[in-house]
Amino acid sequence: MLKIMTKSTDSSSISESGLTIANTQISKLGSTDSIESSTTQPLQKESVHATDALTHFNEQGQAHMVDVAAKAHTHRSALASGYIQMLPATFKRVLAGDSKKGDVLGIARIAGIMASKQTGNLIPLCHPLSLTHVSVEFELDAIHSRVSCTARAETTGPTGVEMEALTSVSIALLTVYDMLKAIDRGMTISAVELIEKKGGKSGHWQR
Repeated sequence: MLKIMTKSTDSSSISESGLTIANTQISKLGSTDSIESSTTQPLQKESVHATDALTHFNEQGQAHMVDVAAKAHTHRSALASGYIQMLPATFKRVLAGDSKKGDVLGIARIAGIMASKQTGNLIPLCHPLSLTHVSVEFELDAIHSRVSCTARAETTGPTGVEMEALTSVSIALLTVYDMLKAIDRGMTISAVELIEKKGGKSGHWQR
């Protein structure tokens, strides 16, 4: 689902062409009036004891791929997020869907999904994983002219999918940049981070 955040003037939700717009008035996008941003409750972080060992180095300090053969095959998932900041005029082009290269977010979503499946080729010591599910979602923030991306990756196997989720978000946002760079080279990609992971020996972690 694609969410669009603007200053609320109507409590109703409008659904058109698969695009969900909740509590919005799109005509206000170009206004220079002061707009108050909504507040969100911070996520609670669980207490997790991190290990001091860097598992990608052996006893001699040389890089190696961790041996996961003896680890249990369990369900594992990871959620990552990030955003790209752009000019208000650029953001309007995303909303209008009239980029010269085509559907910006549709192509970025496919890029993010494809990237998650190539993580083992991109990150040298990552294991190639058989992913069971990948989803990429976008939220359009008209208040800050920002496109946020979240990616969820899942697998059943001996190692986690944090890198797959992070890679997915990174490539999806880079694709947004590529699609729009002709009109806004000053866009900034920020706050690419792991939000949550589940499964495995270390259990549940949440930012």
